[in-house]
Amino acid sequence: MTATRRPAARTHALLAPTCPVRTARPEDAAALAGLSQPFVRSGALRERPVSLYAAHAGDFLVTEAPDGTLDGCVGLRVHPAGPREGQGPAGVVYNFCVAGRRQGEGVGATLLRAVLARARARSLGTLFTATTGGGGLFLRFGFAPATARLAPASWTESLDPRRDARILRKALQPPG
Repeated sequence: MTATRRPAARTHALLAPTCPVRTARPEDAAALAGLSQPFVRSGALRERPVSLYAAHAGDFLVTEAPDGTLDGCVGLRVHPAGPREGQGPAGVVYNFCVAGRRQGEGVGATLLRAVLARARARSLGTLFTATTGGGGLFLRFGFAPATARLAPASWTESLDPRRDARILRKALQPPG
């Protein structure tokens, strides 16, 4: 009987440490747009002009390689409570992407943990996102399918119905 070698088990992406996360700066706008381009071409993200990334740089958390190249980004937009939300401000996670060369290394999990911490620090009760993919990472972090009526109206009205995005929601616990 011969033994077959198995590949070494990878540390699960939810636990894998990766590079530090920082808030994006306006001068990162072109790099944010460039990082997002493969996802725009695939239909996973909407195209946004560089000027929009510059104007909303503070929404974004990024990770970068030692050479300064962005490895990943995620935006968090705060929406004030509206009449149909009824529970205070909510956050929307958007433009979440990881460079192909870094996918599967825990960069996405690192960014998602960081955006969850930022949302809690801002006392947001709920986070929403829309995905055209499977949303596996979001689901592993406790997001669940939701209806548009639960999300901030200003955000759901901006979604392109032709993209057939699925809305996911996560209730947040206060920091404690």
